[in-house]
Amino acid sequence: MIAAQDLRKAYGPHVVIDGVSLALGAGQCLALLGANGAGKTTLLRILATLLRPTAGSLHLDGVDALREPDRVRPWLAIVAHGSHVYEDLTARENLRFWETLRGGDVSPARLMGALAEVDLDGVADERVRTFSAGMKRRLALARVRLGEARVLLLDEPFTGLDRRARKWVAEYLLAFKARGGAAVIATHGFGDGLGAVDRVGILGSGRLLVDRPTADLSAEELHRLYESLTDSVEDAG
Repeated sequence: MIAAQDLRKAYGPHVVIDGVSLALGAGQCLALLGANGAGKTTLLRILATLLRPTAGSLHLDGVDALREPDRVRPWLAIVAHGSHVYEDLTARENLRFWETLRGGDVSPARLMGALAEVDLDGVADERVRTFSAGMKRRLALARVRLGEARVLLLDEPFTGLDRRARKWVAEYLLAFKARGGAAVIATHGFGDGLGAVDRVGILGSGRLLVDRPTADLSAEELHRLYESLTDSVEDAG
């Protein structure tokens, strides 16, 4: 589903992403761990075809995403840090607006079906400014469902959410994987949603320092590995 090889992004002498390669199949989820400034958001933006790398290749479902970004973008969904919803519109109006821009089906049944999947059908006609952070994140994910994305990219999806909302997002990831989707989540936290994750990658100074199955790592081992690798990168810098 996702095949990236030797991705690099530099702004003059400043290298943000340095030779990152990864492969992710359908029904898999990769968590990218790293401190602020490690390059997580930049890598997500490259995978989303929103930012062109300085070097390297990227294929999505076998299509060269750098040569044909418009072809793969309908398969992609990115939920950036912050939900980016329109506060003065209702939940239903947000979905109708997004789908109208996309040229999608804005039938009432389809919009309400997407809201029902994220448990917001009961507040479909309430202004989004009254929603909690978790509800806004769910509304952003309803947009993902409408687009029928195959690849989901989430930047800090658990930040600012309470325990119940974090559990809901993790369950959503499991359902997305079960439909054959591939997901990449960038986070600097541990534990949140890792039950839905198949592999963990650790980014440091723009480099992918490790990429391992979660089945091989206990929570304690992951903490130790993260601290040892990121500390060594900082010392080298």
